Amino acid sequence: MTDLIIGLLVAVTVGAALLYIRKEKKKGAVCIGCPNAGSCGKSRCSCHME
Repeated sequence: MTDLIIGLLVAVTVGAALLYIRKEKKKGAVCIGCPNAGSCGKSRCSCHME
């Protein structure tokens, strides 16, 4: 029973992450993890250029 609950929690977490990534990509975000994701260029995000 515990394995089933843990499996369901993992499946829900992975599913939620995939839906979030899909939603952000549809909005045009290039770098999903950065705070400037909506204003990044198509090549690289300015927060990654050092």
